[in-house]
Amino acid sequence: MRKLKSIPLYVKILAGMFLGIIFGLVASKIGCNQQVEDWIAPFGDIFMNMLRCVAIPLVFFSLIGGVTAVGNVSSLSQIGIRAIVLYVLTTVCAVGIGLAIVYTIHPGSVVDQSTIESMKQIYSSAVDKAVDSSSQNSSSGPLQPLVDIFPQNFFGAMGSNSNMLQIIVLAIFVGIATIMAGEKARAFSDFISSANEMTIKVIDIIMMFAPVGVFALMAQMIVENSGSADVLAALGLYMITVLLGLAILIWGFYPLLVKLFVRNFPVREFIRKMLPVQILAFTTSSSSATLPLNMEVTCRDLKVSRKTTSFVLPVGMTINMNGTSLYQAIGAVFIAEVLGFDLSFSQLLIIVLTTTISAIGTPGIPGGSIVILVMVLTSVGLPPEGLALIMGVDRPLDMARTIANVTGDATVAMMVDKHVPHTDED
Repeated sequence: MRKLKSIPLYVKILAGMFLGIIFGLVASKIGCNQQVEDWIAPFGDIFMNMLRCVAIPLVFFSLIGGVTAVGNVSSLSQIGIRAIVLYVLTTVCAVGIGLAIVYTIHPGSVVDQSTIESMKQIYSSAVDKAVDSSSQNSSSGPLQPLVDIFPQNFFGAMGSNSNMLQIIVLAIFVGIATIMAGEKARAFSDFISSANEMTIKVIDIIMMFAPVGVFALMAQMIVENSGSADVLAALGLYMITVLLGLAILIWGFYPLLVKLFVRNFPVREFIRKMLPVQILAFTTSSSSATLPLNMEVTCRDLKVSRKTTSFVLPVGMTINMNGTSLYQAIGAVFIAEVLGFDLSFSQLLIIVLTTTISAIGTPGIPGGSIVILVMVLTSVGLPPEGLALIMGVDRPLDMARTIANVTGDATVAMMVDKHVPHTDED
């Protein structure tokens, strides 16, 4: 038992992932798919529910703590502006990488028409739902996304993880008000600090369950996709294109930024320390669910101050979706190639702009980018129904692009922290 406790968490999670894959393959082979859905999958749902449950208090308390730890509004604005600028620039670079790769490989040339028609029939209902949601959002006016950032009701905003941007706005306002109140808000600051520590301890307890939850999630995914081998074969080159772009982003672009702008931290150490976060991101497909571990690793292992971590990472979880933006750019061009559309240079610029802006509103949950991709397609005149072409392989790609999202958050936090004055308490 003592030896088992000494095994690092990421090793346990990795073991759970591989065992889940093997178990899922065996269960699918012997026809036990329903048994896996009934008796194994619920443990994965429990694990995800626990992580989602703690996401709101973690973001709220840690962001208030991060704002108040900065000490004054002037320093806060400097950190915030620097973080947002870096997030936007890295997102544009990610989209550029995606476009360069997709136009080099041209994956749309290998998909045959029979596969296209079958996928349209299979996923037509999901596409219609995404189209309807996009139509409702677009009919509200161009500034509706800005209006939606500001909640009508405090408790209403706290009621759903989909309101994460509203929660961030609330936390920033509360943090600024706490700074302005000074000593009169000392008791409140102490409460926030205690609540944040308590939330972290709850996360520690949840993460003890991570290997079991990951095992169940992977077994469920393998079973659910056991019948899509033909689709995966037809879309193999598309998947390779996306995965290649994400690999360049994760193990090329981000380490390069660390090497250039965080010179006192070895790149190899950065890659090694991020491994537990990347494994959890891959298995949960959720930036929100990965946030607790990402904050812990960034602060403890990447040597980023707690005040920078507490502010930059929760904000990045919402507005920094580099992997998702790269995927959306490749997906849009792939759909255009398959359907016979030639995109002009101006349309490519529109893709860069819309994917960068939409990254701010993409929820950090599994499948959160699907509705956003509808907006990207319609912005360049592509039929939203083309989304059906890639929905069959979205799940494994969603898992991979979440790795890029969380790695980008940690990278920007390291870059921002280099320009933040530190105290002994940090």
